[in-house]
Amino acid sequence: MPAPLEPRTLNLEPGTRATPPCPHFGPCGGCQLQHLTYSAQLADKTAQLRRALDATNLVLPEFQLHPSPPLFYRNRIRLTLAEVAGQLRAGYIRTPDPSNESAPVFLPITQCPIAAPILWRAAEALLAEFSQRSATWLERAPFTLDQLELFTNQDDGLAESHLQISLFVRTSAKSLPAKFAGEFAALCESLRTQTPALTGAGIYLLPTHPARGRRVEQPRPGPAWGTPGLNYSIPSPEPRTSNLEPQSYWVPRGAFFQVNRFLLPELVSLVASNRTGQLAWDLYAGVGLFTRALAPHFARVTAVEIAEPAFTALGSARLPNRHAVKSATVDFLQTAVLQRDRPDLIVLDPPRTGAGREVCELLARIAAPTLIYVSCSPETLPADLATLAASGYAVAQLHLLDLFPQTTHIEAVAILTR
Repeated sequence: MPAPLEPRTLNLEPGTRATPPCPHFGPCGGCQLQHLTYSAQLADKTAQLRRALDATNLVLPEFQLHPSPPLFYRNRIRLTLAEVAGQLRAGYIRTPDPSNESAPVFLPITQCPIAAPILWRAAEALLAEFSQRSATWLERAPFTLDQLELFTNQDDGLAESHLQISLFVRTSAKSLPAKFAGEFAALCESLRTQTPALTGAGIYLLPTHPARGRRVEQPRPGPAWGTPGLNYSIPSPEPRTSNLEPQSYWVPRGAFFQVNRFLLPELVSLVASNRTGQLAWDLYAGVGLFTRALAPHFARVTAVEIAEPAFTALGSARLPNRHAVKSATVDFLQTAVLQRDRPDLIVLDPPRTGAGREVCELLARIAAPTLIYVSCSPETLPADLATLAASGYAVAQLHLLDLFPQTTHIEAVAILTR
């Protein structure tokens, strides 16, 4: 659930106010900074990250800022589905009023300006298909349509564009009736005539009563159509000052992948460009965003991931010098300490909860010469950097990548050396 606007964003300096590009700004809550010019958004995020890190009293370098095109940047969106006045609509869960403890309210939308255009067009086409087939999908189905996720690999309109759709339904049944496999295939074939980029789709079953949040729910796979994922290509960074080649990734439907399609080359370049050695570790590796870029320049790369389906994609990558380990990062590091492994480079990209003290203390004992920390949380990054600094690491570079324009989310890359 997005947080309400912080008070600091309400007292605007002259020249920082902008007309929000989305008609749903405010009630939606997903893009909390649309009322600011983009330059003001960047200044706001820089100040927020600086305040968080200043509390550590560490000696830090100047931030290097990496802006993004502020709209149409997301390659993935996840929408909530609900019937409104007898019509199936897609939207988001509205930010509740802090003074009102009532349940969150569904907000139907007519557009999403931060999403790649193909995603919203595909969502509209799918809603129209459901309406035409209402007897099967709305009126007598043994489930309730709940969420819709769409993921694309390319800019809108390119011949290489591919699209994957995940449809989440709530049901008390353990599986859907066999006829729905055929019904789903027919729906997808019809949808592909309107959206030729569609290459695969799947239905996922959720329990009737929602858990505390969809992040902790474990959907069960149902009927599927087409390919189970897509190939995502990332070009070489520009200008060509690095040793990186273009990379292609197999991303299974539902696996985590960074969502800013414009800044992905820059992020990969920051982590992997001009880095060489005998051994590199990629912790919290996902489908191998950094592993693939590092592999040509290290004798061996060990990639550690625990979540499915990301690990399956990581393990299937044809890289002869890549060793994939299915493990929690803390467990892997505990074993590595006993084995006295010492890589030349460690990359870690933990979730919003951060790496945590135990992981950072284990990293300190391993003492790799270079450690690159990719952080999506300014709340947890300061404590982790402080723990690493106490063991002898120094922060050589700090980068703020605006992977989520219009929102308060902050992505940072810290490059540490010892």
